[in-house]
Amino acid sequence: MPHNRFNQQMLDFINASPTPFHATTQLATLLEQENFTALKEADDWHLIAGGRYYVLRNGSSLVAFIVGDDNLLETGIRMVGAHTDSPCLRVKPQPELNKKNYNQLGVEVYGGVLLNPWFDRDLSLAGRVTYVAGVASEAGETEKICSSLVNFSKAIANIPSLAIHLDREANKNRTVNPQKDLPPILGLLNNGEQKEFKALLLEQVNKEHPGSQAQRVLDYELCFYDTQPGSLVGLQGDFLSCARLDNLLSCYVGLKSLCEANSSVTTLLVCNDHEEVGSASAAGAQGPMLKSVLQRLLPKANHLARVMDRSMMVSADNAHGVHPNFADRHDDNHGPLLNAGPVIKINANQRYASNSETQALFRYLCERVEVPVQSFVVRSDMACGSTIGPITAAELGVRTIDVGVPTFAMHSIRETAGSKDAWYLSLALQEFFRCKELITNN
Repeated sequence: MPHNRFNQQMLDFINASPTPFHATTQLATLLEQENFTALKEADDWHLIAGGRYYVLRNGSSLVAFIVGDDNLLETGIRMVGAHTDSPCLRVKPQPELNKKNYNQLGVEVYGGVLLNPWFDRDLSLAGRVTYVAGVASEAGETEKICSSLVNFSKAIANIPSLAIHLDREANKNRTVNPQKDLPPILGLLNNGEQKEFKALLLEQVNKEHPGSQAQRVLDYELCFYDTQPGSLVGLQGDFLSCARLDNLLSCYVGLKSLCEANSSVTTLLVCNDHEEVGSASAAGAQGPMLKSVLQRLLPKANHLARVMDRSMMVSADNAHGVHPNFADRHDDNHGPLLNAGPVIKINANQRYASNSETQALFRYLCERVEVPVQSFVVRSDMACGSTIGPITAAELGVRTIDVGVPTFAMHSIRETAGSKDAWYLSLALQEFFRCKELITNN
């Protein structure tokens, strides 16, 4: 089955992407293999019809695009958006903790983490480290500031649960205090002395990057992650179980769909960081990155507004599948099932950007490639989450739809999706990238 090979390659990508920095690096590597050319925002760009390009910001966000040989003023741009970040535990700036001779690190909660599943897991640590490097020259050794990615890879920590004997109410009422309960244990202290965390990072940088000449660590952005790799689950392999499915699944599906696109229409993929914390950053969807790229594609004063009127954005972010043990948490008529196709996400209060026209077009595209499609509306007595869709629509004035693969345990350390749905979504997005005509208003 084609989706089996697709799923394994997607799991390989997610396993190699424990942080947004690693995910963006993996995306860039895959794009290079498909003949995309790297651009730098500081440089002048010389784009040609049929050209394939990508640009990074902050090492954690990416925009990739194919310049079509079409007239953009007539056809517009087909865009897909996703996000590279996932809820996690991030190491604090001065993290060293010393209690009862145990080596621990203080952590801060990033995003809306489902905290209980983080206990009793084999955890590793990864992210970006910025340091001073010594550089030899004819004038002698000089210093420069560099950044490198690190990934300890192996299990170096865990957060043990408190035994049931010491908390008899745990199965009835156990809450998690992020300050007190979450510092991971890395081991025992050596003769009661704790090694400075930055010294440990310096060793790791020089181990992973032996030519870096790193001399001292200045700062870092690091997060813990579960070392258990993603896998197929179920008697017939019906499910994918993996960390960070929200939303690296959509990043991978968007990238593979873009790589299948030709140059008959201008197509674009944006993968933003910081969606899980509101998107208000230079690298987030509320920042200027995507608009800046589009302005360089369309330098004339009024062309951006004219092209956006003929364009469309598909915001791809996972949806809540109806859990059989908690079916009452869904509206009875709008509970998406796993392996029943991508989900159109709808909210009357614009927490999702879908509208009747974009919904109709997506349904039509799914029909053309024989992909089933579902709808999700949150219960009327429950709050609704949001995505980069409404943010991008508001920033650009582009018609937008929010879609996603149905998922269990969203924001847990390990999430579950159907083994067919990512493949279904990829077929729909490939058809979207091929679509020359959108909606005609009579």
